[in-house]
Amino acid sequence: MELKKWMALAVSSAAIVAVAGCGGGNSAPAKSGAASGAKVTGQVTVSGSSALLPLAKDAAAKFKTKNPEVSLTLNAGGSGTGLKQVAEGSVNIGMSDVPAETKLPKEKAKDLVDHKVAVLTVAPVVNKDVAETVKSLTKQQLQDVFTAKVTNWEDVGGPDEPIVLVTRPTTSGTRALFTELALGGKEEASNKSLETDDSGTLMQSVAQTKGAIGYVALSYLVNNKDVAAIAIDGVAPTLENTYNGTYPVYGYEHMYTKGEAKDAVKAFLAYIQSDEYGHEIEKQGYGVASKMKK
Repeated sequence: MELKKWMALAVSSAAIVAVAGCGGGNSAPAKSGAASGAKVTGQVTVSGSSALLPLAKDAAAKFKTKNPEVSLTLNAGGSGTGLKQVAEGSVNIGMSDVPAETKLPKEKAKDLVDHKVAVLTVAPVVNKDVAETVKSLTKQQLQDVFTAKVTNWEDVGGPDEPIVLVTRPTTSGTRALFTELALGGKEEASNKSLETDDSGTLMQSVAQTKGAIGYVALSYLVNNKDVAAIAIDGVAPTLENTYNGTYPVYGYEHMYTKGEAKDAVKAFLAYIQSDEYGHEIEKQGYGVASKMKK
């Protein structure tokens, strides 16, 4: 009898140990789940495309409300600058309107990881006095205007006044897109007095300068009343026309990291690309990549 009692006690003790072991095993996934939902901390530094800056700022503000212990610093400077800085390691994210290999040497570009976050539509914009008579330009007329072959609006159906170019520097990804897709690869004439790589400043210059023309991302035209966008070959620069393939000047917006993103940088990029944030993209004048017709 004593032997039977001892064996029963041993079995009971083993069962208790097994249950305790199972409890310990379940706690690991729970802890992992808690960790994945834990507050994100750290620093995120971003620079580059001024066309993408409004989206990055909006996403950063919303991300910050959920993760107040993350420090986010965002600057423009142009796609080329952002790519150069992320390749050098001086920022965590380089924003670009064009693929990295178009702005960086191949050996530097290959070290970067591309995160596509939106579709960018680029629109020609003019001073309101021009928009009274010029509603659309053909691609040939755009080439003539931006290469300074035509220097008076009267030659393209507008008022009798000089055309004033508000230009972008060669580091600008928006310029690269516009040059390739709107100007057929023709290099635009430079106007150093009104050259800027800040899209907000460009908008102000076009609004304040009679006869001015430039180009900006569609996102800068949301709730805009200061300048007028003009059509290309009769097709207006809208998201609908970009999606259906009739408007020709668009590209993908990229956020590059040097190697795989980690920690706060990884969390910030995941937020921008999430379904949660996706509905905000179109509100700001950017396109959703999945809606593009192939």
